Amino acid sequence: MPRFSVPILALCLFAVTFAVNLQAPLYPAYVATSGLGATAATLAFAAYVAGLMPTLIFLGGLSDRIGRKVPLVCALLLSGGATLLLALSPGWVQLVIARVLLGAGTALATTSGTAYMTELMGEPRAKPAALVVTSATSLGFGGGALATGLSLMAQGPSFAPASFRLLLLAVPLLVLSCLALPRAWVPRRVSMLRLPVFPAGSAPYGIAIGLSWASTGMTIAVVPLLLDRQGLGAWSGPVIFLALFVGFLCQPLARRMSNPRALRLGLCLIPLGFAGLLAGAALQSIPLILLGTGLTSASSYGFTYLSALSEVSMLAPENRARATAGLFVYAYCGFSVPVIAAGGLADRIGVVPAMAVFFGVQLACLAGLVIAQRARQVRQVGTTHSGMTSGSSA
Repeated sequence: MPRFSVPILALCLFAVTFAVNLQAPLYPAYVATSGLGATAATLAFAAYVAGLMPTLIFLGGLSDRIGRKVPLVCALLLSGGATLLLALSPGWVQLVIARVLLGAGTALATTSGTAYMTELMGEPRAKPAALVVTSATSLGFGGGALATGLSLMAQGPSFAPASFRLLLLAVPLLVLSCLALPRAWVPRRVSMLRLPVFPAGSAPYGIAIGLSWASTGMTIAVVPLLLDRQGLGAWSGPVIFLALFVGFLCQPLARRMSNPRALRLGLCLIPLGFAGLLAGAALQSIPLILLGTGLTSASSYGFTYLSALSEVSMLAPENRARATAGLFVYAYCGFSVPVIAAGGLADRIGVVPAMAVFFGVQLACLAGLVIAQRARQVRQVGTTHSGMTSGSSA
């Protein structure tokens, strides 16, 4: 079993995140039953964060107390339960409930899974362990949407596509496999409710991942509605897959770079990606939408994601699960809040104008982050120079 421990854990993380966007190509169909327009899609999208954020905040370090496997098993069962609910009883209300369950499952899996992967691979391999986690979750987040999109193309309209059945068959097998994984953690006598930690120096990485994931949130929640209204709904699955898969392809390159350098490249790609996405939406151009989505993905799930997860993991080796929870608090605030606001705005002024407003706010936040970082570097240089001068005088 030890030889297969890392692949099995990666498969468990893949399955949990695979379920998250499994229903994304069906958003327009679910929304059509609600009569709420774009607001319905963003509310369902927000329900995911409503399940995820409390779990991150209050249970992000739970695995330090009860072990890594129980949270992972719970995450798998929540993902399977949410998918079964939508397969048996499709509807917008059920979508909201399912998204809450999926959010809780994702929070449990990513916090315990990141710490567990490092423990299985060994502390000296913390960065490769982060790469395995980001690769498995990036493929999962994008693979679910693609699988459903392809299933719908092959079998026609359905609220229970083959992709749903595939996950439901896999969950029991993965639960049994997870339970058979070796115990690699040392139990700690800590509180059951453990708040996230935010290590010193992690804020730029947290803010950057929040800004980049905001673009991905818009891609997943709003772009399918836009494509459906333009008669291009069949492209929803491939677009969402691309929004995450390109990032996966960039992760080996990001691994060879220092975390600060990978972060800088990720920040440069954020405005380029969303500018392409916005232009494609305005011109109804699939090539531009795909180009913008790919650039956004390179930042969100490539350079920014890996550098942030790796840096935070190394900044807090004694509190890795709670530090990961803290990072994902940043990430999912960016992933959800702008999307909810844009969804409400889209029903008033239209989807493309709402995306333009989002882009303006995103540019302002990026500029603020860059200015703050440069000011911090200047202060550090000044402090170092002052210290050296004082030493020379002495």
